[in-house]
Amino acid sequence: MTESVETLAAVLNGLIHGDRARTIDDANAIEAAGPSAVTFVMNSSQVSRLKDCRAGAVIMEGNVAALLTGPVGFSMIIVTDAQAAFQKILPLFRKIRQRPERSISPHAHIHPTAQLGSNCHVAAGVVIGEDVVIGSDCDLHPGVVVGAGCRIANDTILHANAVLYHDVVVGSRVIIHSGAVIGADGFGYRFASGKFEKIPQLGTVHIHDDVEIGACATVDRGAIGPTVIGEGTKLDNLVMIGHNCEVGRHNVFASQVGMAGSCRSGDYVRLGGQVGIRDHAQLHTGCTVGAKAGVMKDVPAGETWLGAPATHEMEQKRLVVAMRRLPDMKDQLKDLEKQVATLVAELEKLKVPTDANGLRAAG
Repeated sequence: MTESVETLAAVLNGLIHGDRARTIDDANAIEAAGPSAVTFVMNSSQVSRLKDCRAGAVIMEGNVAALLTGPVGFSMIIVTDAQAAFQKILPLFRKIRQRPERSISPHAHIHPTAQLGSNCHVAAGVVIGEDVVIGSDCDLHPGVVVGAGCRIANDTILHANAVLYHDVVVGSRVIIHSGAVIGADGFGYRFASGKFEKIPQLGTVHIHDDVEIGACATVDRGAIGPTVIGEGTKLDNLVMIGHNCEVGRHNVFASQVGMAGSCRSGDYVRLGGQVGIRDHAQLHTGCTVGAKAGVMKDVPAGETWLGAPATHEMEQKRLVVAMRRLPDMKDQLKDLEKQVATLVAELEKLKVPTDANGLRAAG
């Protein structure tokens, strides 16, 4: 659709600097936005990205606009939260697929003892086991498997080929993406008589409200009690949560995070991509771990840790600085070795010769 800058500003309750009559028919990222597109700048650190911006309009906050000097080729829409404003108008320029029609496909396999709430969509190829209870307004896309005894609350979406093993508990407004596996056996074995013997994994998984789990992520069931994913937590694609872990509320784990068994995290913990957490480690409330870090011990609340093995960011920064200086230090060491060798040679020349009785020779 096509809208004027003035119309967009009215939707956003924003102020306009520049041409208010300019027409906008697209929304895009700064680098890709053309003369008839609207884009946004999230904060002052991104001002440099506007240097070559070709967009017709840019949504920004007042402190960002204040940093611009000289004339610009775009209209500005000044708001209090640029990212939220852009997200609000983006659906005007993108086709939004509606949720599937509320229906239960005759090609789904639903056990007679399963209970489904009202307004659910169950696609062809879905398998729902015995004694399953599903709330209202849920979407189960093709190929979803819900094992026996599972409990799913309201407004939850299971995308194609997501698998819930038996007795998994899922809260309301949860999104589980394609290929995710929830409740597989934990990696538990004991070594006896020269071989690994499987330890029965008789716990389950509890996923609390408003959790989102990415494609091909895995959450293993506990050996005795539940593995827990706390309210509002977001797990990226390919994240692995081991058995008996307790993940707190509103955590964010980027892709390929691996959390070994029996770990715990507090609330608002952030893990970068490919972070590995050893078993039984605790990540306390509000801590952050940078990408590719290897966490071998507990991370205190509010701290940021980096590196492998991970330590406090200040220690890692000192190590990085020291590593960068190593080539120069190596050259300095070589110079010192040459100077020492020269001094030793000079000292040898200064030695006074002695006779057989150890007396200094005359002359």
